[in-house]
Amino acid sequence: MGITVTGYIDVPEDRRAVVAPAFEEHMRLSLLEPGCEMFELRQDSDVPGRFHVSERYADSDALEAHKARAAASDWARISEGLPRNLEFVED
Repeated sequence: MGITVTGYIDVPEDRRAVVAPAFEEHMRLSLLEPGCEMFELRQDSDVPGRFHVSERYADSDALEAHKARAAASDWARISEGLPRNLEFVED
């Protein structure tokens, strides 16, 4: 059973110069993880600082491994405290 994660992260203007490049590395590393089937990121053209994410994992173990890797990464430090609006759907 796969898991899809969709939603967005809002980045305040004063943090965008640091966060935006970190997104690229986070996406690259995520795509290398076993069980990560898709990881897409795009900046919203209408809402400044809003980044839409779409992720797909093979199963809950793959998602948990992603969370553990991300929590121990530079991404965790750089993105700490950013408002996230994410939905997790099992199918």
